[in-house]
Amino acid sequence: MPFLVKENVELWEGFWVVDVLLKAIMRTMWFAGGFHRVAVKGRQALPAEAAILTLAPHSSYFDAIPVTMTMSSIVMKAESRDIPIWGTLIKYIRPVFVSRMDQDSRRKTVEVIKRRAQSSGKWPQIMIFPEGTCTNRTCLITFKPGAFIPGVPVQPVVLRYPNKLDTITWTWQGPGALKILWLTLCQFHNQVEIEFLPVYTPSEEEKQDPTLYASNVRHVMAEALGVSVTDYTFEDCQLALAEGQLRLPADTCLLEFARLVRGLGLKPEKLERDLDRHADSARMKQGGSLTLPKFAAQLEVPESQALEDLFALFDERGGGEMDMREYVVALSVVCRPSQTLDTIRLAFKMYGSQEDGSIDEHSLSSILKTALGVAELTVTDLFRAIDQEEKGRITFADFERFAEAYPDFAEEYLYPEQTHSQSCAQTPPAPTPNGFCADFSPENSAAGTEPFRKKLD
Repeated sequence: MPFLVKENVELWEGFWVVDVLLKAIMRTMWFAGGFHRVAVKGRQALPAEAAILTLAPHSSYFDAIPVTMTMSSIVMKAESRDIPIWGTLIKYIRPVFVSRMDQDSRRKTVEVIKRRAQSSGKWPQIMIFPEGTCTNRTCLITFKPGAFIPGVPVQPVVLRYPNKLDTITWTWQGPGALKILWLTLCQFHNQVEIEFLPVYTPSEEEKQDPTLYASNVRHVMAEALGVSVTDYTFEDCQLALAEGQLRLPADTCLLEFARLVRGLGLKPEKLERDLDRHADSARMKQGGSLTLPKFAAQLEVPESQALEDLFALFDERGGGEMDMREYVVALSVVCRPSQTLDTIRLAFKMYGSQEDGSIDEHSLSSILKTALGVAELTVTDLFRAIDQEEKGRITFADFERFAEAYPDFAEEYLYPEQTHSQSCAQTPPAPTPNGFCADFSPENSAAGTEPFRKKLD
């Protein structure tokens, strides 16, 4: 393996002519796009000083400017290699490809990053956007730990676009890629500022804890940018904007639930594997109460403050007891946000009668309130629409037939005036232009300062 690595490095060193040509071509392209001058502050560290460059905030495809200026390797979506022309050119900067949907691909990506980062400067620097997705630059979301797992020094790099009109930001909500490009090209001059911060050398504690390392680097970068930080992640964006039949309201408790689950250190793949096991246990208890020690045993985690906070979300009356079925429904939504019927099917198995698996209106209300993460939800009209025979009970087959016949049932029966309940941990975020992470910063949240309560706060 050492021979292969050395051979590859020498091969890449032979492409210096291509690097120079690509830099010239890309700089010409940015100049034609209105980026006449790229302001650079600080000094870029040598590969031997910092093998990894962490860039934030990530808000646009124009963030490729520092990549093309340095010709550093990057971590990018595997699908990018198939883009005509661009996919061919990008191979010359030695990218590390990753598939967001393939857990094994993520593991291999971390191994490649670790191997390159620990090569004592033999490989070119790796440039990583640790946020993992685009935001609107009003805050820094949780950094993914991949860049920090090797435990080597990193150099934080912050990006700014000090333009009077923001035609740069490309996020989950707002103008699309082509419109952003057109609006930017319509500007005579576009400003971009790249600041290389001092190299951050991790302590022994940070080397052993990549999450702590990532968090501390994020705070350094946030301070340099003059913005706040938030504990929400790329996966929370997916959850909040999932296109399932049960669209989450803005004040849902499930974002807080997802954050607390992550705080327990449970891996996504383990959470999905354990869904059926938790559901079987909840079904056998038939709604029986669960205490904190038993909840810890069920999740196979030690009792901790993070677990107590999670338990409090489901402890409606503050009596130290919870219904395991509600945890399973919430977890199913977080793990499979777009697969509404899979979550409802699982819920029917837990709440349904032993005779025919049917549920009454009260049970349907409990299921949907938990699935949406809200305090109050009137389901009478929806239940009556499904219960055509007026039996007072419905089966999953009844619900599935209704959902197939009326795919937008939630918009008509659940959302109009029924999702104005209080959030479990914060007030609804104020909308901001063209972005997702609005006021989720700790300064605007009661998280960590008051006991968590479920939907009936």
